Amino acid sequence: MTELLLKYFRTKQQKVQSEKLFESQCPYCSMQCKMTLVEQSIVSRKKYLTLGKENPTSEGRLCIKGMNAHQHAFSRERLKHPMLKVNGEFVRVSWEEALNHIKENFTRIQREDGRNALAVYGSASITNEEAYLLGKFARVAVKTKYVDYNGRLCMSAAASAATQTFGMDRGFTNRLSEIPFTRCIILAGTNIAECQPTIIPYFEKAKVNGVYLIAIDPRETATTKMADLHLKLKPGTDAALANGLLKVIIEENYVDKTFIKERVNGFEKVKSYVLSLSLEEIEEITGVPREKIRKAAIMFGKEASGMIFTARGVEQQTDGVMAVRNFLNILVSTGKIGKPNSGYAAITGQGNGQGAREHGQKADQLPGYRSIENEEHRAYIASVWGINKDELPRKGVSAYEMMGKIHEGEITGLFLMCSNPIVSNPNAHFVKEALKKLKFFVVVDLFISETARLADLILPSSSYLEDEGTMTNLEGRVTLREASYPCPDEVKHDWQIICEIARVLGKRDHFSFSSAEDIFNELRMASRGGIADYYGITYERIRNEGGILWPCPDTNHKGTDVLFENSFAHENGKAAMVVVPNLPVIHKEMVNDEFPLYLTTGRVMSHYLTGVQTRKSAALAARNVEAFMEIHPVTAKKYRISDQSLVKIESRRGSIIVRSKWSETIRNDTVFVPFHWADSQNVNLLVSDKLDPDCKMPGFKVSAVRISPIVDFPVN
Repeated sequence: MTELLLKYFRTKQQKVQSEKLFESQCPYCSMQCKMTLVEQSIVSRKKYLTLGKENPTSEGRLCIKGMNAHQHAFSRERLKHPMLKVNGEFVRVSWEEALNHIKENFTRIQREDGRNALAVYGSASITNEEAYLLGKFARVAVKTKYVDYNGRLCMSAAASAATQTFGMDRGFTNRLSEIPFTRCIILAGTNIAECQPTIIPYFEKAKVNGVYLIAIDPRETATTKMADLHLKLKPGTDAALANGLLKVIIEENYVDKTFIKERVNGFEKVKSYVLSLSLEEIEEITGVPREKIRKAAIMFGKEASGMIFTARGVEQQTDGVMAVRNFLNILVSTGKIGKPNSGYAAITGQGNGQGAREHGQKADQLPGYRSIENEEHRAYIASVWGINKDELPRKGVSAYEMMGKIHEGEITGLFLMCSNPIVSNPNAHFVKEALKKLKFFVVVDLFISETARLADLILPSSSYLEDEGTMTNLEGRVTLREASYPCPDEVKHDWQIICEIARVLGKRDHFSFSSAEDIFNELRMASRGGIADYYGITYERIRNEGGILWPCPDTNHKGTDVLFENSFAHENGKAAMVVVPNLPVIHKEMVNDEFPLYLTTGRVMSHYLTGVQTRKSAALAARNVEAFMEIHPVTAKKYRISDQSLVKIESRRGSIIVRSKWSETIRNDTVFVPFHWADSQNVNLLVSDKLDPDCKMPGFKVSAVRISPIVDFPVN
């Protein structure tokens, strides 16, 4: 047997003509797991293997998406040349032709329709350098106020809530390594087991150490199965549930009176309001038994340490900001913030969801989390960019609101980078109609996505294996994605594309960068003194230290592990609590006789966002080949829906057809559909365009729908 094994390995070695290693980071979730791609040349073909690499965040772990990420990068469907639409068909053109086309059309549109007729739509999947550069491009090269990004649909509610409560927003106020040592955890609206699988071992260690885990979700998931207590609430009632928890905490005297006195404003008003409520009323609103509400509140209140995690289930609602603020009310009132093993985390969705919103892609922000309406902030950034502060445009509108501006004819040209708004936005028919009205539409992407099909010009972008740059993960840890794999054919990096377009628009001097590190060094200066201060972070430091948690104001600073140890970021140094009424939220859809069921949405483990990348991976696509509707068997029988049958789902906006999936783990009044599919399976066709008044987040998680079988037959 030994001789046979030796012979096998000798034969294999002979076949492997060469082996190369390429360092990178996973392009998907906010854990940003480090990885090494092994490329073996075997006779006339290449074979690939992805291995996890040790790092402070995921500790060398990879999930199924990360293991197979390279498959989309090597897909035959990759865009490798600029493509111009001629007579309804895409044809290959040179970069020179593409850039001249952009120059002519951008110039024409701004001459005919005004400076703000051009808009820029960014992404939370690009690097910090590219996010920074895209914001600068919009305001310096194009000089438009209309710039926003797809992260508006993901993290904006949590970001606004943290800023309003604490004075600043960083994904996690602590480090992941503290999770195993906290005593009680609330997971509100997050299915980390499927969305961020490599974070789970931290919670498993916490379970071994005796943590009490509370999960809040309308569905039973792989995450809720870990919990000691599952609060299975009606979709959209998170804010009311938090009021119930807070009422019990105050009544049972689990508040930290010293902390409140010294470091909190607004507690007395909140106390007066929640004590006026009844648990019976909250049980009726949420569908959660009052005994469970009381148990959860007491368990969290009595422990010396605790953490609260929120994600899209709480945040993607038309009252998402206030719902998150109410969970922060709980955290602040119990004093479980600003100390080791206690804090708040917004589980970031996209890979660079944290960093991409810090440095200028958002309509109201400038680099370093500065405000575009603050005169001092404007003056500082203008000095870094070498322009007069009066040249900086003012605040624009959110990503979805830009679609309305296109419909109205105020925006007639759009430059879109690495996003797929036809699938990701609510009221998707409206978005598609808007994009068809554009005079000129440029898309930068790896593939011809559903949105890119409507473009006049598509520019080929580099993948995670090819594009070096920094990313900021869910901890607020700035990491460096090494990326040395050569770009195929005529593919360029996003930052190179931005610089090339700026050059033909006459702004070469402001965009004369030669590397990602070159851009990062300007970003460091632009962020200096801001809330998200990266000045002390360098590529060399990241390589030596494995990533650094911001703020990091100088090169001798180790980074900030725990936020708010001594004070909060408001001018008065205090956290701000706020009353969150139980009243129905304006624009939040309610079920009725015509639309009797709640629809909620989310992810599955094998896919990411709109599925453009993961559906190009054979290994991932095979795990979930189509969308589905999860429904309780009792509800299914009521509507004559058999298991694994086609079903029509209708809302006030439109309809889709998906396959049913019976599950006893979901509420009887709720159905669930994942959002990774397009066209007739695009669940966002059903979602309302009503937005959170604070952050402009759509209400993805609560829609009123009705269902019917495509083929009607008896259900046993």
